[in-house]
Amino acid sequence: MLGSSSLHGKTIIITGAGSGIGLETALGLASKGAALVIVDVDRGRGESAIERIERNGPSPRLFLADLSVQAEVRRVAGEILAATPRIEVLINNAGAMFMTRHETVDGLERTLALNHLGYFLLTNLLLDRIIASAPARIVSVSSRAHRFEALDFDDLQKKQNYSGQAAYFRSKLANVLFTRALAKRLCGTGVTANAAEPGWGMVLTNFFHSAGWETAPEHVARATTAAEGAKTSIYLASSSEVDGVNGQYFADCQAIAPADAALDEAAAERLWAESVQLCGLTPERAFGSEGGHLYRY
Repeated sequence: MLGSSSLHGKTIIITGAGSGIGLETALGLASKGAALVIVDVDRGRGESAIERIERNGPSPRLFLADLSVQAEVRRVAGEILAATPRIEVLINNAGAMFMTRHETVDGLERTLALNHLGYFLLTNLLLDRIIASAPARIVSVSSRAHRFEALDFDDLQKKQNYSGQAAYFRSKLANVLFTRALAKRLCGTGVTANAAEPGWGMVLTNFFHSAGWETAPEHVARATTAAEGAKTSIYLASSSEVDGVNGQYFADCQAIAPADAALDEAAAERLWAESVQLCGLTPERAFGSEGGHLYRY
């Protein structure tokens, strides 16, 4: 059991933990005694986060990486594996919205590269260690925004008619589809995968800076705070109430139905296959379970 009373000594990795929801998630889990590993793109922000987290609990370890760049994902995964013998929880949280289209050094549209493929690649690279640490959990932060767009597999990287908002919405749908495909593959391993919705509206964090806004637009002035937005991630990482719960979408610490598009199993499997290709992964062997095949890379 991985309940809230048993986080002492448990290793929890949180991406994008230097600010916003990730930082608030780290603060909440540190107060429960977790041994935190935080990943952020900015050293100064990460070190400031450590100072705050240390007031709540054990001092975390900081790793730096731009998770939109696959070489950096591979590097930081290797560094984490070398330093961390067990991983009880992985929280995929890092994300952003970009109002202009830009391709990463890997030739990938950066919203997809960071918000979805960053989750996909890091999870797969750490998966053997997570399974070996079972019972364990994987939490991927999505958004209510996943309800507002469908995936277009003919233009997954939004080369045509780019909209930063639409690209973001699609990436959040990809998070839910990834979670469901992963959960199916994890059946019988003692590891669960669930998706978290931070709040009903936009969460007030420096997320807005990546979108080119100095402050939150007027129409989101009553949006969710970062601390409120972190509650569901903290719950999924720590509560004994979700022991064994797998493949669900949570909002306000309760399982709810995601958008119909997020329940499309064929789309989830196609996205998984496309993601394997976009990350340059080649299955070395397959792990059989009732849920399907879990590929190790």
